Amino acid sequence: MAARSTRRGLRARGLRLLAALAVAAGATLPAGGAQALPAGGRPPVRVGVWLTNSPSPLYYDRAVMERAVNELADAGFNTLYPNVWSRGTTFHRSRYAPIEPPLAKAGVDLDPICTMSRIGRRRGMKVIPWFEYGLMEPADAAVVQANPDWVLKRRDGSSHYAMHGADLKRSPLKDLRVWLNPAHPGVRERFIGLVVEVLQRCPLNGIQLDDHFAWPVDLGYDDWTRALYEQEMGVAPPADHTNRTWMVWRRKKLTGLLRQLKARLKEEGLPSTISLSPGPFRFAYNTWLQDWELWAFGELIDHLVVQNYAYSVKGFERDLDQPALRKARDWGMPAEIGILAGFGKRTTSMSDLSSKVRLSNERGHGVIYFYWEGLWGQYAGPEGAAPRREAFRRLHRQINPR
Repeated sequence: MAARSTRRGLRARGLRLLAALAVAAGATLPAGGAQALPAGGRPPVRVGVWLTNSPSPLYYDRAVMERAVNELADAGFNTLYPNVWSRGTTFHRSRYAPIEPPLAKAGVDLDPICTMSRIGRRRGMKVIPWFEYGLMEPADAAVVQANPDWVLKRRDGSSHYAMHGADLKRSPLKDLRVWLNPAHPGVRERFIGLVVEVLQRCPLNGIQLDDHFAWPVDLGYDDWTRALYEQEMGVAPPADHTNRTWMVWRRKKLTGLLRQLKARLKEEGLPSTISLSPGPFRFAYNTWLQDWELWAFGELIDHLVVQNYAYSVKGFERDLDQPALRKARDWGMPAEIGILAGFGKRTTSMSDLSSKVRLSNERGHGVIYFYWEGLWGQYAGPEGAAPRREAFRRLHRQINPR
């Protein structure tokens, strides 16, 4: 049975690859199908950008959203990934989580996700909501306080993570993070509910899960998970959190949530295309139990954006040749490369960005930039906004000739 299932998966991948090759050869596309083909008859290379509320004024002014999306379209971008789930809050009224306070103050009717969807689709762009925080929550979040059995813990009973510059000893709870348990039915119902309600609100092109859709490898020693493991395996969880049997069991629970999400989207008749934005495979699995190679092979994800934030061009090129990424290419899995454009004090020069885009393109990958403000916004660096915007336009015209 497993062998037949594997063969069916490979055959399905092969059929999709043949379809892509047919398109590349100039075959007619079905009505309402892929984006218009550029010169040469090949499908357009995906060129996307992550858009967030922090640090950026983008979500709080409709005119800023309009200008940003139109500038991106003019510069050759064809896909937007707006963040819809950050720091335990949403950017719309939700049944499952509080709305982000700054947006509530600016006006919920700004509706940044659906506003950007409307503007982007008018310009022929795909809009894919990005669930950046995945299963991660602020340590002081109401859902954490109300459901302590939903929180994963280490062997010593601790649960807090210091991320994004926080400090475990000095930072307030709101700046520390915990992980909700992907095996818990309550967590699953809430997470899937968050995704479903976003896709029900306005036309979108699927969803993207981030590297925070994860089970951190040192977690799983809370009472609820211990009891479930003992029930299913007949023994207590191993003391060593890197024990392979223990890792596989937890990885399967995370995979189960992904499978349940995929099935629910199909049942609801919603866009069921799932993009995943992980780190390099070995790190993703050994740190976060994200087995994205298996998920790709098992058709639980439809599209990869592998984050490659190596600062040097040489390091970036080395990470492009990781085995799992080569396998994704062999299976016909669409795969793009996440590239750091600029954030905080770190801005990548246009020279290096151009080299990284070309290296990605040579291997058949499009690119997704992190993030909007690092293109030609507040983190454009000493090169300046106008020259960078024009340089991006020229670069993208080279990889997607009109």
